[in-house]
Amino acid sequence: MKKGFESQLNRLEEIVAKLEEEQTDLDASVKLFEEGIALSKELTEKLQEVKFKVTALKKKGQQLLSEPFDAPTETSTETDKSDGE
Repeated sequence: MKKGFESQLNRLEEIVAKLEEEQTDLDASVKLFEEGIALSKELTEKLQEVKFKVTALKKKGQQLLSEPFDAPTETSTETDKSDGE
């Protein structure tokens, strides 16, 4: 089961704290470092996905904002045409 972003980030912070301790032995440090690298990669990928989604939403929002607020819909335009005939 994949962990959430926040829990992965918390674990990465724990790993960094343990690596900064002078009491951690070399083998444990290497294992922690490997875990940290893997977590860092996953977190970076998640951030890239979110960045892509936000960019897409911003573009969509700009398109929506550039249209007139009370622009007639296709159905109302068709109704207007048939009323005049």
